[in-house]
Amino acid sequence: MSEKTQEPSSQPAPADSLAPNPSALEEYERSGEDRPPYVLTLTELKLLGIAGVGFFLDAYDLFIINPVATMLKYRLYGGEKLPAGLEGFVKAGANIGSVIGQITFGILADRFGRKAVYGKELMIIIVATILCISDPTGDLSPSGSLIWLACFRILLGIGIGGDYPMSASVTSDRTNLRKRGTMLAYIFANQGWGSLVGSLVVLIVLACYKHAMDINGETSKVDGVWRIVIGLSLIPALGTLHQRLTLPESTRYLKSKADEEDPIETLKKAHTDQAPAAQGDGEKDKTTVRSISASSGETVPASPEIPERVIQQAVNHKAHFTEAFHYFGEWRHAKILLGTSMCWFLLDIAFYGINLNQNVVLQQIGFDGSSGTPWHRLFKIAIGNLIITVLGFVPGYYATVLTIEYLGRKWIQIQGFLFEALFLAIMAGKFHTMGTAPFVVCFAFLQVRSPAVPDPTLSLTPPQFFFNFGANATTYCYPAEAFPTRYRATAHGISAAAGKAGAIIASLGFNTLSNHIGTDKVLWIFVGCCLFGALFTLLLPEVKGRDPDAILEEELRQKRLDQI
Repeated sequence: MSEKTQEPSSQPAPADSLAPNPSALEEYERSGEDRPPYVLTLTELKLLGIAGVGFFLDAYDLFIINPVATMLKYRLYGGEKLPAGLEGFVKAGANIGSVIGQITFGILADRFGRKAVYGKELMIIIVATILCISDPTGDLSPSGSLIWLACFRILLGIGIGGDYPMSASVTSDRTNLRKRGTMLAYIFANQGWGSLVGSLVVLIVLACYKHAMDINGETSKVDGVWRIVIGLSLIPALGTLHQRLTLPESTRYLKSKADEEDPIETLKKAHTDQAPAAQGDGEKDKTTVRSISASSGETVPASPEIPERVIQQAVNHKAHFTEAFHYFGEWRHAKILLGTSMCWFLLDIAFYGINLNQNVVLQQIGFDGSSGTPWHRLFKIAIGNLIITVLGFVPGYYATVLTIEYLGRKWIQIQGFLFEALFLAIMAGKFHTMGTAPFVVCFAFLQVRSPAVPDPTLSLTPPQFFFNFGANATTYCYPAEAFPTRYRATAHGISAAAGKAGAIIASLGFNTLSNHIGTDKVLWIFVGCCLFGALFTLLLPEVKGRDPDAILEEELRQKRLDQI
């Protein structure tokens, strides 16, 4: 190999140990130890800007569909409700595409490298956004216009979904262990800013259209509002595209790649090279070691003392589908993938069930836009969305950023799930008897007073806060930290796709279930999802300070020794 990896300790921890493992890149890992993990260098800030824009757009594009759907109600149906099936299709379109993008880009990133793939997902986002705002609402029927938007939001979702494994892998590959969780949390926190900016953009654009829509009564002008709101997301996307396309490959990924020679051939060559020496002693070595290839499982005879460089070539062989299949076929790895996938799946059922259908919440806090002119209704809904975003989204994300390297991922995720279950249970149990003020108490941030709350002392930490200071952030971090570089993007893509499957179920089923069994019953379902999420977290190791590449190296070395 071009660079030799440092020799591990003579008595390494077991391969499946949950304790932190020393990094194989110790010199690099020691850099910046004198600073708190949340204090970033200029290089890290640049990386945050490049990778973080994807999650900014993720939140902006996925959560902006709620007010856009309300605007389309006035543009296409004269203020009447959108057809339930088409509304669900429009809201779920991006999540459907995300499942495709997450799995596809995750596999491609491990197979061909981050550099070869990074930026392509952003190109898809740009093209899909342009196609969305080109919806010919004046030429198509109302249902046709919604189908147009939904179909191209599926394409948009492929790009957004691809950003999950790409940005997570690029960030984890380039960050030292002591700051890895913090950097991933910083990247994911851009979802909060995307939601916040989206809410502000709706308010500002609506304010610009007040004269035309409210004073002149030209409600159809709302067609321009939703196109501008969606189209503005092109600015950060285009501004970051060049940096992504030109980002060089990370050192960690290069170290995880195989040399040009296949490890099997290298092992055979090592055996051949040592054979003459054995014959020169007049005795044929009858001791045979069977070495297992990391890529194919083929066994070949080798010398009892295979050089360290040969072992490293087997360890660092380039990942592909068959190799990943064997890796995840072992229960010690499969249970971690099961944990990351199920936690994300259960989390997103509750998270998206609430956030893609905020009308119930807005109605309770008096910002559902149930009265007034169309413009006043839309403006009031936009204010309500902004209140929810400010009180819950942004504070929760940065609580995770500041504490993740101290409290650990597992603790944050479990307590987040449990507090989510608690507050959702309160809302579900008192849904029909709870007044406006108590309801806002469950959806308000500590010591923050909403105009709808008559008593400022009635304040508790909300479900939204514990979604983000909890599983919503850690489910993103876990796959990027628990799996070695060779399988990281694939595992992250599978886990994220499981989450989006939960989001699809929530966005398609929330309205139907609410109509059949009641919103309070649906909230109880969300409570159950959170409790099961806490249980599945028990399958996961604490990944703070844990180097999965060192663990993989030790596992493969142990397999070789077991064959002696």
